Amino acid sequence: MGAAKVAAIRGGVVTLQAAADAFLSSPRCENPNTRRAYAGVIDKMIGQLGALRHLAEVTDGEIGEVLDALWGTAGESTWNRNRAAVNSWLTWCRDKKRWPAPAVPGSCERRKEHIDATKDLAKSTLERQMSRRDVPLREKTLWRMLYETAARANEILALDVEALDLENRRAPIRSKGGETEWVYWGTGTAHLLPRLLRLPDGSSRTSGPLFLSSRRPVPARRPGPGDICPHTGRARLGYDRARILLQTSTGWNLHQLRHSAATHLGDKGVPLQLIMAKTRHKSPRTAMRYVNPGSAAVAEVTELLGPPRRTH
Repeated sequence: MGAAKVAAIRGGVVTLQAAADAFLSSPRCENPNTRRAYAGVIDKMIGQLGALRHLAEVTDGEIGEVLDALWGTAGESTWNRNRAAVNSWLTWCRDKKRWPAPAVPGSCERRKEHIDATKDLAKSTLERQMSRRDVPLREKTLWRMLYETAARANEILALDVEALDLENRRAPIRSKGGETEWVYWGTGTAHLLPRLLRLPDGSSRTSGPLFLSSRRPVPARRPGPGDICPHTGRARLGYDRARILLQTSTGWNLHQLRHSAATHLGDKGVPLQLIMAKTRHKSPRTAMRYVNPGSAAVAEVTELLGPPRRTH
């Protein structure tokens, strides 16, 4: 019997921590990217509610209060994503395990997401930020790689060093649907990766997470072996920390790098089918949200509507 199961039935009750551990070790979270995303949200919830509290004692109202406290002021997509993660966890507890569990209250509704037509960033703006001398190598490499691969941030953050095909500038990732697919990067990322992998003694990292946190984790929050660098002892860089670093330095969000890559390819006349192959969107309708002409292209074509230029 697994440790999570033992903890869950000890004394005939299920604690929040045991319920979280059981869910995160279930087939629902088999994909490492999925498990990491769920864990980040659920850990924050039980941190507020109390890890050793009984699951059955927590009320719907408390779930709503913590959701609002943690993400009530966040953007629509962040609220919806984290609300859905909590709802999936609690629904699994009730339906799959038959445990008495609270639900996300009706007052915590899914929010309508408004498409921001200004999300794409000008190529010159991207290059200027990625070339700043005050930006650390780790961030510079991550941002460049997200843009050049047009991949999702959690996919790139989940990469391990041993999976990189440096010669062919590609790496396999676990996609949103659980499939293994290739992502490709360009010369900018190719120039930065060897520097990122270099150790102080002149050798290079050969295994472990590609992007690392700044410090070693404290024993109480030490992740699994797969998320620890065997060379430095530092943990994998998490999504929330990567998001904060980008927001603080540039005011951008991580998704804007992927969005901008698709928009810039569209501005260059790249066919939609090829852009979909790059971004790995399955639906043309979904992809079209990201490949509408960018502001620079619209400004350029607007010049065609102006009066004829004088020749003297």
